[in-house]
Amino acid sequence: MPRTDRLFRLLQALRMLPAPVTAARLAEETGVSVRSLYRDIDSLRAAGACIEGERGYGYRLIEDGALPPQIFDRIEIEALVLGFAEVRHMGDPALARAADAVLAKVAATLPDASQQHLLHAVSRVRRSEVRFAPSVGMAAIREGCWREEAVTIRYADKDERITERTIWPLAIVYLDRKLVVLAWCCLRAGYRMFRADRIAAAEAAGASFRPKRVTLLRTYLDALAQGGSAGAGA
Repeated sequence: MPRTDRLFRLLQALRMLPAPVTAARLAEETGVSVRSLYRDIDSLRAAGACIEGERGYGYRLIEDGALPPQIFDRIEIEALVLGFAEVRHMGDPALARAADAVLAKVAATLPDASQQHLLHAVSRVRRSEVRFAPSVGMAAIREGCWREEAVTIRYADKDERITERTIWPLAIVYLDRKLVVLAWCCLRAGYRMFRADRIAAAEAAGASFRPKRVTLLRTYLDALAQGGSAGAGA
């Protein structure tokens, strides 16, 4: 692992793990020896990160020089905590990890009083089950949206007939109890809404549709807002 990536990973571990974090735990998290970990701590301190602690005691990130200070009032902090908690219950492990990472970055930039409010926020989310079952191929579809690249999917219609489609993924929409992908279907030459739980497989098709995504999505959303056909992926 390149040294820059290793230092970034160490900084992220200091943001996320309960303090004080032992050198052994940090070394395990970053995949280095304890001796290398001590050198990395010194490097971060030299770069401006304020890290409290010492060998044999543990470490705590006091001030994160990599992130600018943030000021949120109490209701804004409550909204952040509530929003990220909802993301954790979506059922997508990648999004759950991302929510934890972002909240840790936010916490690292807050004054001590605001950090305490974030840790002990009034707002809570408690669900007996996740909202959406983990869906096959969502990582490929998300990458396709970001990169504006076509994705090939194997899709089961309402009668459980499997077809292979090449789609231009435009957006992932979280409805009340259903996860759907808004897309342009190359097979049908039109907009379609694909249920994520019916996607049996998905992989990059190796073709770009840049820079059409924003325009296509805007047109599709306008049609839906005006009561047009949703174009279910049947």
